[in-house]
Amino acid sequence: MISKIEIERIGKKIVNAAYDVHCELGPGLLESVYKVCMFEELKSRNLFVERQVRLPIFFKGKELDKEFILDMLVERTVVIELKSVEILLPVHEVQLVTYLKLADLKLGYLINFNVPLIKEGIKRKINGYF
Repeated sequence: MISKIEIERIGKKIVNAAYDVHCELGPGLLESVYKVCMFEELKSRNLFVERQVRLPIFFKGKELDKEFILDMLVERTVVIELKSVEILLPVHEVQLVTYLKLADLKLGYLINFNVPLIKEGIKRKINGYF
């Protein structure tokens, strides 16, 4: 089991990477551009990053022919959901929390790059107690 200190260290690297990507590119680009750049930035910080991670859906113990797709999974521990929207909606936050619960992970970040200051676009979510 990964320690809380290690998870926090990963989280800090994610936030710093988002800051650097936003400083370089600014707001207003397509989500797909930020995803590629964020992936590269996280890798450059020596983090293991997976994109488009499939998360199966189970119903009454049976795996369904449907799945969720996580934008990124960092160090197999922290979920990142990226957006480039005018306004983050409550449904975006619920989406991230659902991913955390289904994957049985503790920490996730919802990052919206379409903001003047990146700190306004980062939402940290915790699943249960941490």
